[in-house]
Amino acid sequence: MTRHEMIWSTNLATRAERMRASEIRELLKLLEQPDIISFAGGIPDPSLFPVDTVRQVTAGIFDDAKRAAQALQYSVSEGYLPLRQWIVAHMGRLGVACEPDNILITNGSQQGLDFLGKLLVSPGDTLLVEAPTYLGALQAFNAYEPRYDRLIPEGGNRTPASYASAAATAGGRVKAAYVVPDFANPTGETMSREARIGLLDLAEDLGIAVIEDTAYQALRYEGEDLPAILALDVARTGHIDLTRTVYCGTFSKTIAPAYRVGWVCAAKDIVAKLVLAKQAADLHSSTINQMVMHGVAVAAYDTQVIAARALYRGRRDALLAALDREMPENVTWSKPEGGLFVWATLPERFDGGELLARAIAEERIAFVPGAAFYATDTRPNTLRLNFSSPNEEKIAEGIKRLGRLIRRT
Repeated sequence: MTRHEMIWSTNLATRAERMRASEIRELLKLLEQPDIISFAGGIPDPSLFPVDTVRQVTAGIFDDAKRAAQALQYSVSEGYLPLRQWIVAHMGRLGVACEPDNILITNGSQQGLDFLGKLLVSPGDTLLVEAPTYLGALQAFNAYEPRYDRLIPEGGNRTPASYASAAATAGGRVKAAYVVPDFANPTGETMSREARIGLLDLAEDLGIAVIEDTAYQALRYEGEDLPAILALDVARTGHIDLTRTVYCGTFSKTIAPAYRVGWVCAAKDIVAKLVLAKQAADLHSSTINQMVMHGVAVAAYDTQVIAARALYRGRRDALLAALDREMPENVTWSKPEGGLFVWATLPERFDGGELLARAIAEERIAFVPGAAFYATDTRPNTLRLNFSSPNEEKIAEGIKRLGRLIRRT
């Protein structure tokens, strides 16, 4: 170890040991290799980006001297008021009556997850998460040194007392349950209405928060819409300011990810605490980005959602059809009603990480090994397949190659 390495190794906080590189972010580098067919990142198709609308909205801002000055200036930590008002109306359509003070604009919903970890978790406290769950959430929470326990919303038989006892034995308390209820990343699965109600019951018994990550909620291709957990919580308590659910939303999957505009919707006292975290982190989200996002949302949100649903529905269908054709009988996979992902389970002798190395070298395809998505009960014989990036032709060819590789492994 060099002197420089020794200086840093002895001065890093203990939480730094829990920080790991995202396997997904590393795999995105493969997109720069044109011969790779990638099922890895959950990246929106750029053909959907509303370039003309963005150009018009941006020009309109800078054609007005007063708005241009506002766009380039510091702003309030809570976020651009017209954008928060648009989100209030959007949440109202989801069954959540709220006000601008119930909304905080964040740099993507990922920042909201980080703030919630900072606000809720002391070292050794327990977070309830599904196995598997969203890797980015685990990365956000890990910095605050939690313990994880497995949440099983559908058909689980863990009692509140068992969760509380396990947390106390580990030296902390259960603080929150984190879920992606609609077309989950990575599994594509959706929580039933009964499971959502059961989660609220569990949270009430434990006295904990529910973190509802809704990145894919708008991308439903079939079936009936289900109520947001926050909407069920509002109906149960009578008012958003009496709820325990924190709703994390984003424009990344419906409009464009580069602007990094997300939001948190929750009781006002929780939002006020999150505003303090926002002030300490970056003062406020980019004013120009928020103003552009507001203009685009007003002009094109509904048409963007319709276009995304149509495109991704076709690609989901192409992926499911290819899996039916090409996979051996001992491989199973989820059949999502929406979102961007299919979750595949291979025979137990497979290791997703080892298979990925061979897939890149031998077949020039990429996916995300499933082990990265587990905080508990790891199953390395799993993979996440994204269908938003490759077109139908590449999906068919890529799954043909994957099936060929699995058969000879």
